[in-house]
Amino acid sequence: MSEDHTHVQEFFGARAADWDRKFPRDGPAFATAVSEFGLRLGQRVLDAGCGTGRALTELRAAVGPSGTVLGADLTPQMLAEAARAGRDAAGTLLLADVARLPLRDGCLDAVFAAGLIAHLPDPGANLRELARVVRPGGRLALFHPIGRAALAARQGRELTPGDMRAEHNLGPLLAGSGWDMASYADEEDRFLALAVRRP
Repeated sequence: MSEDHTHVQEFFGARAADWDRKFPRDGPAFATAVSEFGLRLGQRVLDAGCGTGRALTELRAAVGPSGTVLGADLTPQMLAEAARAGRDAAGTLLLADVARLPLRDGCLDAVFAAGLIAHLPDPGANLRELARVVRPGGRLALFHPIGRAALAARQGRELTPGDMRAEHNLGPLLAGSGWDMASYADEEDRFLALAVRRP
């Protein structure tokens, strides 16, 4: 396992038990993001870097009982918290690295990724891996329950022009990874960029 992966596992592993209690008001933002994602009944969706599975119930509601919901995370403690919260009833939990997903090419209709992009060791390659498992015309949602400025303030840092999630950086990053950005919203109470898998 790489140093990046070990660091991510240690960071989130140490925080897993308190994660949901630390951010108790994020639920409505997740629900809104999933509703704007435009999933349809029967579709196959992956929550990449699902953490404690806060999006899984909403994703299941969107695709219905005939759909498929997967939640993949690198940190065993996060998946254990998802199961403890009963969210494994909404989808199948996978201990997996989003940089090397154990999934066939083009097997999904969509990928939902909350708070993931800042933790990717190689964003271009990792977004290409997400593109690999999504069919042409399928969708990607990059979400965070608060906007870039609010997140920077929470972390005690300044927003810089080099911020990967800035629209002028994210658009080309997605384009170079097999995605076309369809919409971009960076507001106080949410960040949501939607992209479509290029044919």
